[in-house]
Amino acid sequence: MKGLRVMVVVCMLWACQTAMVWAEGFALTEWSSRGLSLAGGMVGRADDPSAIAYNAAGITQLPGTRVMGGFAAIAPMGTIDLDLANGGRTSTTTKPNIWPAPHAYITHQLNDRFWLGLGMFARFGLGNEFSESWTGRYNLTSVNFQTFSLVPTVAMKVNEVLSLSAGVEVMYAAFSMNQQIPSWQIINYFPQQGPDSRLTLDGTGWGAGLHVGAHFHMTDQLSLGITYKSPVTLNINGTVDYSRHHANLLADQGQVPHTIDTDAHSTVHLPDSFAVGLAYQPLDNLSFEVGTVFTRWSTYDSLNIYFDSDYQSISHKNWRDGWNFNASVEYEPLDWLALRAGIWYETPVINEAHADFMVPSNGRTGASVGAGFKWGNWTLDLAYAHLWVNGVDYAETDAAGIHSTVSGIRGGSSRDTVANIYSVSIGYTF
Repeated sequence: MKGLRVMVVVCMLWACQTAMVWAEGFALTEWSSRGLSLAGGMVGRADDPSAIAYNAAGITQLPGTRVMGGFAAIAPMGTIDLDLANGGRTSTTTKPNIWPAPHAYITHQLNDRFWLGLGMFARFGLGNEFSESWTGRYNLTSVNFQTFSLVPTVAMKVNEVLSLSAGVEVMYAAFSMNQQIPSWQIINYFPQQGPDSRLTLDGTGWGAGLHVGAHFHMTDQLSLGITYKSPVTLNINGTVDYSRHHANLLADQGQVPHTIDTDAHSTVHLPDSFAVGLAYQPLDNLSFEVGTVFTRWSTYDSLNIYFDSDYQSISHKNWRDGWNFNASVEYEPLDWLALRAGIWYETPVINEAHADFMVPSNGRTGASVGAGFKWGNWTLDLAYAHLWVNGVDYAETDAAGIHSTVSGIRGGSSRDTVANIYSVSIGYTF
């Protein structure tokens, strides 16, 4: 009962935090401080409550009842250079923001064969914000895509070598986007461009998926983890509102019907992923892990928004499947102290023929460090990671609002995109 009460408190804190705008990047792996410091190398280890997110089959290594909760603070920054039709060039840096990504877990051993777990974390998230007057405003001024996954899980210890797990994922999503719409007004009987109208889209939706995992304790030194997270289809419904500044705008006269306030809906297909991790523990206080995650981003072929005013916003994506390769080390010089480090590389997935300003990155490299502390039944994990993000070339993109007469953009690219991530997790064993 104590564990349940602690979990309820953690869930309340989680819910308060998720009301905030957060997340940079699309697929998230900041599911615990230990996991972040180990570059996601928890698929083969899988030996703390955050295994529910990384590989839930590993919770059969956890006796009794355990809880863990915390968050990551993600601070991204990047610059977009745009070439203009008049021969000039403009540079815009994203607005500085810190996006929190929280997590919470509980595991409970029923008997010698079965364990239960409950995890709350985010598999996907996206956040970017620019000035409303920047050159690329007709494509995007801000985007915020949040997901919240609740994953009840059961794990079974088949024998001393093999454990299996299965969980049902219930995902809630909130999506908001802003962009400027060029408006026209009648002056002396001739249409001329007037002040921009601002489009604001807000929507929420639900989806469901499945998590399965396996953990092989092959020898005292070697463990192999395998996990699969299914695709999730989100059905998002919301509203589209426009701000207008002058009564004589053509939009207000009904001649531009897609700038009429209306309801809207969209279906978003989020990809499935398959992860493998091999952990090697040559000493009781030293472990290594290498792993890979394959994400089937090719299923993310478009982001289409359908307006009830009979207008459609069609945005092709046609991304490529992506790979994450990671390696990590954990060393415990003292009974109460653990030191950790990891590196990882993610292959490019964006199709630059359809690139927009929502995700100005195309592959990334990361390095992380962290430390863990133990006091009795309590644990405290701290982590820091730095991401170097590859730039995107906008020379050939067909994304709306970039190459157009109104925007005056003739190409460009993103550069100097980085992110600093700070994370803390607190755990307790009953």
